[in-house]
Amino acid sequence: MMDKIRPRHPEKVKNPVNPIKKKPAWIRSRLSDSKEFFLTKTVVNQNNLVTVCQEANCPNITECWSKRHATFMIMGDTCTRACAFCDVKTGKPEKLDQFEPIKIANAVKKLNLRHVVITSVDRDDLPDGGSTHFKEVVEITRKKNPNTTIEVLTPDFLRKGDSYKIILSAYPDVFNHNIETVPRLYVKVRPGARYFSSLELLKNAKKDNKQVFTKSGIMVGLGEEKDEVIQVMDDLRSANVDFLTIGQYLQPTAKHHPLDRYYHPDEFKDLEIIAKSKGFLLVSSSPLTRSSYHADEDFAKLKKNRHN
Repeated sequence: MMDKIRPRHPEKVKNPVNPIKKKPAWIRSRLSDSKEFFLTKTVVNQNNLVTVCQEANCPNITECWSKRHATFMIMGDTCTRACAFCDVKTGKPEKLDQFEPIKIANAVKKLNLRHVVITSVDRDDLPDGGSTHFKEVVEITRKKNPNTTIEVLTPDFLRKGDSYKIILSAYPDVFNHNIETVPRLYVKVRPGARYFSSLELLKNAKKDNKQVFTKSGIMVGLGEEKDEVIQVMDDLRSANVDFLTIGQYLQPTAKHHPLDRYYHPDEFKDLEIIAKSKGFLLVSSSPLTRSSYHADEDFAKLKKNRHN
């Protein structure tokens, strides 16, 4: 009599935790061999800089670097948070690089940037969340590049008091902080953050500096409902946010938060129309939209729309 076939031991079945769904035709990144792309890469490497383009595996890196656009990520490549959507590594960060401000300023000069986006990892280990270092980067960058407009994409500075005001005191042209997702999903997607704290940060930034453009972004495809996204729009408008970005969540690995679904480009267009009806000065909504995607062109549009 044949022995019964036993199932394989579950520990030996190597199924990914959250299988990654195949990308649709409208989400495709391409390689580049352009001189501009390699110039950007060389400047980043020679100055030993970190970019969110690389650390977060941004799908737009080829397009942006071919235009000499790079989003600099300061205060190291290691984050003290462990957000379920993010591909930036988590752990104990190293000490701040005191020469980083001048390195960033030199890179901006070398690339001849009209507009630069500067972001950072979360540094909950620092008393001020790294805001003083952030300010120094902005100030030295502006001193060396007086004609370059500066956009900051900041952490939430949760439980750091008024640390965000330190960055505002350097007078960035755009103050960006991403809300990321709807409140219901925060516990799973952004467990170290608080939805209403992020809203308050954006509201206070505009209150403290009425001339600064405020900006925030949300990802879709995490399991949110349309009415929840619309509620986030309303909350951001209540916080006087000027500019909203909406992009497709792309699951980095099988260990990250599962992708619920890919939104069709028509759905992004629908969300853009709804958001514009809410009164945002500018809305960018597409599958490949990211916080710093086309940031220089968008800044020009923001100024024009405010004037009009």
